[in-house]
Amino acid sequence: MVVTATARARKPIAPDAACVEAVDLARAAAQQEAGSSEVGEHLGAEVEDERLVTHRFATKNPGYVGWHWAVTVVRASRAKDVTVTEVVLLPGDEAVLAPPWVPWADRFRPEDLGPGDILPPPENDDRLVPGYTGETGGPFDPAEGGVYDGEADLVADELGLGRARVLSPVGRADTTDRWYLGDRGPEAPIAAAAPAQCATCGFLLPMAGSLGRVFGVCANDQAPDDGRVVSYDHGCGAHSEVVAAPAALAERPRPVLDHLAHDLVSRDDLPADVADVEVVSADD
Repeated sequence: MVVTATARARKPIAPDAACVEAVDLARAAAQQEAGSSEVGEHLGAEVEDERLVTHRFATKNPGYVGWHWAVTVVRASRAKDVTVTEVVLLPGDEAVLAPPWVPWADRFRPEDLGPGDILPPPENDDRLVPGYTGETGGPFDPAEGGVYDGEADLVADELGLGRARVLSPVGRADTTDRWYLGDRGPEAPIAAAAPAQCATCGFLLPMAGSLGRVFGVCANDQAPDDGRVVSYDHGCGAHSEVVAAPAALAERPRPVLDHLAHDLVSRDDLPADVADVEVVSADD
C-alpha cells in the first residue's frame, strides 16, 4: 500500500478587529519615534499573523521619498488591549535606496595605492606559503658539522631564498591566469593584429623561474608594453623583426592645392586696407 502525504492548506488568517482599528495607537507610536511633523497619512494595514497587524504611515521627510513608517501592533490571547511591538522606517517600491554595500576588499583597486599607503596581505593568504626563514639552530657546534649561525642565511640570500614567504602554487596559478588572460596575453586585440609574437622579438627579456616559461618583459621603449610582463604569444606592431615596406619609407608628394574652393590672388591685387592676410602663391 502506498501512502501519499498531502499538505494541508493553511486557512486565511482573519484580521483582528482590535488590531486593525488601532490606527491612533500606531500613529502615536510613530510620532513618538520620528516626531509629530514626520508622520503623514495612514496608508493601510497588513495582517501579519493571528492578532498581529502592521500599520503603514507616509513619511513627510523630504530625504525619504517613497519610504513609510511601519508600526506593528499585537493583541495577546483573550486580552482586550492592543500593544505596539515594533516601529520602523521601511522603503517602498519607489523609494530611493543607497547602492548595495560592497566590502572594502572588493572595492579596492591597485591604482588606489598611493605613496606612503600600507596594504598588508590578508590573514592566511593562500597566495603565500612560508619560505626559508634563515634559522640555523644555534651557534657553531663541531658535533653538528661546524656550521656557524647565519652562514646558511648568507647562502640563502645569494640564491634569493631569504624571504619569509614566497608564492604558493595557488598564487602562481592566479598570477599566470591574470597575466595570460589580460591585456598583455594572446587574446588582446593588439596581439591578434600583430605581425609576429613576442617569443621571436629581440626586445623580449626572459624571466627566471617557472613563470619564465610563459612570460617575459618587454624592453622596447617604443612599444606600448615597455617594462611590462607579456606572454610569449603576445605581440604588437613594434616587433624587432618587422621590416617596413618601401612605399612606407618613400617621401610623400607635395600637397595639391584646391583651385575650386580657393581663389589664387597676388598681394598686389589686395585692397590697401587689408592687413595680416596670408597669401598663397600658385607656386606653393
